[in-house]
Amino acid sequence: MSYAEEQYKQWEEKLKAIELPLWSELPNFSLYMDQVTALVNDTLGPIGVDKVTPAMINNYVKHKAIMAPVKKKYQTMQIADVLLISLLKPAFSLDTIRHGIDQVTANIYPQQAYDSFIKRLMFSFKNMDGQNSGRATEETNLNDKLMQVAVNVIIDRIQSEKLLAIIEKPLTKVDK
Repeated sequence: MSYAEEQYKQWEEKLKAIELPLWSELPNFSLYMDQVTALVNDTLGPIGVDKVTPAMINNYVKHKAIMAPVKKKYQTMQIADVLLISLLKPAFSLDTIRHGIDQVTANIYPQQAYDSFIKRLMFSFKNMDGQNSGRATEETNLNDKLMQVAVNVIIDRIQSEKLLAIIEKPLTKVDK
């Protein structure tokens, strides 16, 4: 096995160990902006997701992607939304993400939808090596299918970024 392949294998093993919080594990008390950014960045940092900033969260509020804070404090629903947006933003527009969340939660409670998505994502992390189909559960409806497709996009994106980072060689003057 080459050094690059070994690096990739180690990265896969790290992803398999990641445990993202389910709804019941999110803070059930209000957080200020700096606490939200710290929580989201600490939670998603090991996956390689870009850090969220206060300006980004303010933009999400401005564009109605998340509800405005109450007295500058964010509730569990808003924290869950920021986590989901942070995972999906590299692949989808803010409007598409909000529309998807609204569509899925139209038929099930936000807690159930969030937990289902996070469980699908963690299942896919644990099965990235191809030993399993990578599907957490069968899709019984279009909402389930939508969640699984979104998870697949996240997995494909982080895998391709990691592979590029590992196999990328510095360009020489001749290559440029």
